Amino acid sequence: MRYRIEIERAARNYAAYSPDVPGCVATGATEEECRRNMAEALAFHIEGLLTDGLPMPRPLVVVDSGMDAVEVEIHVAPVSLTA
Repeated sequence: MRYRIEIERAARNYAAYSPDVPGCVATGATEEECRRNMAEALAFHIEGLLTDGLPMPRPLVVVDSGMDAVEVEIHVAPVSLTA
């Protein structure tokens, strides 16, 4: 799944967030490190939601070639909430 991300330069590093996954952020010394850390943070965040039986956030924005995005691999099977 691809999530749009925003990367901003700070005074001493880079910071990233995804408008589709509020509260999930990452930083890095370089833009590339920040991008990798954000992909890991998103995967960790989403895996935690699925483990807790919560829905996975769906990307709200279709990512095109002009947008920055990361591919997120999920390694937890979704938990069914039906009895």
